[in-house]
Amino acid sequence: MKEFKALYRFIKPYRATLALAMFCMILVTTMSLTGPWMIRMLIKTVTDGVQGEANFGQISWLAGLLIGVYILRGIGQFGENYVSHYAAWHILKEIRQYLYSHLQALSLRYFQDKQTGELMSRVINDTRNFELLIAHAIPTFLVNGCMVIGVSVILFMLDVRLALYTLIPIPLLVVIVINFSKISRPLFKVAQKEIAEVNAILQDNFSGIKEIKSFTQEEYESDRTGSRIVAHTSAILKALKLSATYQPTIQFISGMGTVIVIFFGGRLALSGMLPLEDLVAFLLYLSMFYEPITALGRVNEGLQQALASAERVLEILSVQPEVDDLPGAKSITQIEGKLEFRNVDFWYDDQIPVLKNISFEIQPGETAALVGPTGVGKTTIAHLIPRFYDVKKGGIFLDGQDIRNLKVSDLRRGISFVSQDVFLFNGTVKDNILYGRPDATEEEVIAAAKTANAHQFISELSNGYETQVGERGVKLSGGQKQRISIARAILKDAPILILDEATSAVDTQTERLIQEALNRLMQNKTTVVIAHRLSTIQDANQIVVLKEGEILEKGKHDELLAKGGLYSELCQAQSTGRLVG
Repeated sequence: MKEFKALYRFIKPYRATLALAMFCMILVTTMSLTGPWMIRMLIKTVTDGVQGEANFGQISWLAGLLIGVYILRGIGQFGENYVSHYAAWHILKEIRQYLYSHLQALSLRYFQDKQTGELMSRVINDTRNFELLIAHAIPTFLVNGCMVIGVSVILFMLDVRLALYTLIPIPLLVVIVINFSKISRPLFKVAQKEIAEVNAILQDNFSGIKEIKSFTQEEYESDRTGSRIVAHTSAILKALKLSATYQPTIQFISGMGTVIVIFFGGRLALSGMLPLEDLVAFLLYLSMFYEPITALGRVNEGLQQALASAERVLEILSVQPEVDDLPGAKSITQIEGKLEFRNVDFWYDDQIPVLKNISFEIQPGETAALVGPTGVGKTTIAHLIPRFYDVKKGGIFLDGQDIRNLKVSDLRRGISFVSQDVFLFNGTVKDNILYGRPDATEEEVIAAAKTANAHQFISELSNGYETQVGERGVKLSGGQKQRISIARAILKDAPILILDEATSAVDTQTERLIQEALNRLMQNKTTVVIAHRLSTIQDANQIVVLKEGEILEKGKHDELLAKGGLYSELCQAQSTGRLVG
């Protein structure tokens, strides 16, 4: 019931559509129950005719009525199939949209140990089974459940003794169905997990195809992918083997019920205690009695698969964002740009301190540079400002207000982030620049590109601003991607700017172009710069030197050189090509 309760909020808007589908199912059931009864009436009419009471008009009337029954049943079947699928696919659409929105709202920490392909499998493959549940499993249960009830009533109307005999196999069938449910769902859940692993490997490998080819690891990756495919095949076959055993067992026990009725019903008919038409009708209805039970057994496989998928989806929906708007969070429309870290401590899940007692202040429009050896927490500080993570102790203040008391969306709208690891979406150059401000005009896009020193190379591309950049911007060089990301930040024009090693790993000429663009971008903005090339931050208003997660030194370039501390050592090391830290 947990899975059904969780799905109900998505089903609720489509209750009227599902009610129509249910009406069609009842219509189909009613018409199906009518057919054998009319055949019983035909046999009785013929029997009476043989005895000299011929009634050709009644036979014609029965034939015409039967045509009407079949027409109504056909209409009901169309409505049952199409309407239930219509509702199912719309509900599936709502679930997928909600699931994606929920995943998107989760904190970055959630994604640290998750594979993209595995999450994609939950959004696409696992939710796909909900369609089987809504359009197939539930309708089948309803239709066949109604059929069993209707046939049971008719059987008891025809002959109570024979009807009781038909119930003999039922307790055994119930036991088998219940046990199948308990055993099969974990097996199907394992199969779903294995196909998610296959998706995860495929996504990683397609993204890293250049590395696979560079290191000639094609055979290794083929073997690794093949082993996961084999594991999924083994898991699904294990579940299907159980189903393959289950179906014949159900059918055999149902068949024994028919044997019982033939054995006792035949004797009752021969002894004159049961009319022939009632025996024929009983046998016709009996096939309709056990067929729904067999069908319920068949659909139970799909039901268990769908519920196993539902459990996996609910695992995601049960996760709550670590970073979210607090009750009473304030909206901000204007940001001056004063940033202050007050005694900030931070660590990830392993409880090992990453930042310890970090305190510094940046005035509006000033630039603060974070320097230090690799792994001292510079990028972590940058990620705390837009609340990708929340501090563990202390606080970060924007214009005098704790950022945790501000609406996350407002805070992030006021921050532009330019990273060394540039991400471009698989679209056009123009689309990627517009990501900074989707409502910008074409003239504003071109102006931003010119400011970012990107207009010239964009104009030389095959289709200019309409050139497709490929997945993650694969068709562009590192420097070109970096300048597009700067143009995107220029277009956003946020009052706070974070530059995370934005000029690393490019040649000298490209670095000069990027640095020129960054200097224009930084004008009148509160800027936090993370830089390994110390020559690029000599004019910063404040340089914060970090070591092992703590602030070792603070000051301007000349002041820190005069101190002869770690900053001075780092500058000397870069000038001589030595490594420090």
